[in-house]
Amino acid sequence: MQVEVLHIQDCPSWREAGARLEVALAEAGIDAAVEYRLLEDPADLAGTVFAGSPTIVVDGADLFPAAEPIRELACRVYPTPAGLRGMPDTEQLVTALRALAPGG
Repeated sequence: MQVEVLHIQDCPSWREAGARLEVALAEAGIDAAVEYRLLEDPADLAGTVFAGSPTIVVDGADLFPAAEPIRELACRVYPTPAGLRGMPDTEQLVTALRALAPGG
């Protein structure tokens, strides 16, 4: 399983999103490393599912596909139980990751 966090430099949420993702992978029992890809230019968006920073991508697909891909370097917000936030909470990540597992 390939797991990436697509992000822009000015995004205040990408580091914490990656840390939560690493915890969620462990809780979901998935042995995968998190890779981080810095997007610095709109040309870097070609061929990605980037929907704002941070976008969490698993095997080439947005883990939270409700958002449409965008073609600008911008931040993203996620609906969470606590309202709109710059990243999903850990339980949302665990749930989404478990749904990808066989029999999920």
